[in-house]
Amino acid sequence: MEFTICRKTVDVFWRVIAAACLLTMLFLTGTRAQEPPYFVTYSDALEEPGNLEIAIKNLQAAPHAGNAFFSSTLELEYGAKAWWTTEVYLDGQSTSKDSTIFTGFRWENRVRPILRQHAINPVLYLEYENTNEADRGLLEVVGHDVIADLLNSNAEGRRHIQRELELKLILSSNVRGWNFSENFIAEKQLTGNPWEFGYALGVSRPLALAASSRACVFCRENFSAGAELYGGLGDGRGFGLHDTSHYAGPAVVFNIPKGPSISFSPNFGLSANSVGVLYRFKISYEVQQITNYFRSRND
Repeated sequence: MEFTICRKTVDVFWRVIAAACLLTMLFLTGTRAQEPPYFVTYSDALEEPGNLEIAIKNLQAAPHAGNAFFSSTLELEYGAKAWWTTEVYLDGQSTSKDSTIFTGFRWENRVRPILRQHAINPVLYLEYENTNEADRGLLEVVGHDVIADLLNSNAEGRRHIQRELELKLILSSNVRGWNFSENFIAEKQLTGNPWEFGYALGVSRPLALAASSRACVFCRENFSAGAELYGGLGDGRGFGLHDTSHYAGPAVVFNIPKGPSISFSPNFGLSANSVGVLYRFKISYEVQQITNYFRSRND
């Protein structure tokens, strides 16, 4: 009885969140996001000051010798300043033959110390994570994250809370429409354990740089394509590729004019410690000057 009530409560929670996102998309004025089609790699793109991006990022996978699962992450990204973007994540997942649970939250901040464009544009990243071991979002891969971590039951995983600090050095270059991004990741549990390390690399480009002379939905400039490579680099006790997992795959985003952006990417495991295929899907919507909108409504 307790499990049934818990699962129904979580299902209702995610339905309410999804409904709120859809209502926001319907009633607020928005614009398409201009970010590369990456799911794990970060570029130097920050949210415009005053704008709010609402996104639902999903992942589906069926690890060998484990139950298939579907993970969903709600992202609320706000442009606080031209040089500072802050974001809140709410994570949950549903595992076949197991349960549906809420797995925690994250608070992310990205700061760009140099606003002008250069050959290499650095961004500093700081995130606080409060999640349990049943989390399946795989928003990054660090340390010795392997397929075995995805085989525990939800009941077992939810008992172990992980409070972690994550740092990233983001380097990004934009050349003739191409974006090249490199991330170095360092993550540490606040209760102990050594630092864990990881990486993410991305390259992408719009299918067309010049806008069409006529308004259209399926114009080439509304699409961007690219690829990502990411994985773990061990920890403070053993830096390197031993007992680590790695993934690579193409990515594409469709920026619907005056509507949401839809992204898709299959990520293929490159080692025996990796899941065979991760299917990633994301829908995002950018609301312009949300604080001004609510201020005008109250006037």
